Amino acid sequence: MTEPGGAQRPMDKVADIASDIGEYIRQQRSSAKISLRQLSKLAGVSNPYLSQIERGVRKPSAEILQQIAKGLRISAEALYVQAGILDLPTGGPVGDAIRADAELTERQKQVLLDVYESFRRENAAASTTAPKTTQETTEESA
Repeated sequence: MTEPGGAQRPMDKVADIASDIGEYIRQQRSSAKISLRQLSKLAGVSNPYLSQIERGVRKPSAEILQQIAKGLRISAEALYVQAGILDLPTGGPVGDAIRADAELTERQKQVLLDVYESFRRENAAASTTAPKTTQETTEESA
């Protein structure tokens, strides 16, 4: 339902997020070829509750999302982004590769991402303050 002017009511937004995260979990479970019952055991969440999450009836807490992520063997951060708990991460393909590496701990991933982002910021700052090359100066005066 929408309010005058086409804006969504806050409760409708929560329902959309719950539906989106549930669909995302279902897709991840299907691609991992894990049954609902298997995931509920792996995540330590009851079968009916997990079913309600997947159908968008319930919006799970960050703690439950972390348990589900472990059961699916995916990054908890990916579920947090889908649930609207975290903003979409930046960094492009390098950041995505770091986040996807199953052999790194969450802490190791975060340290790598922090270092990578600091290098990107440093290079961006340097490129905006870099002096013009001889060719750039010659082209401007021509």
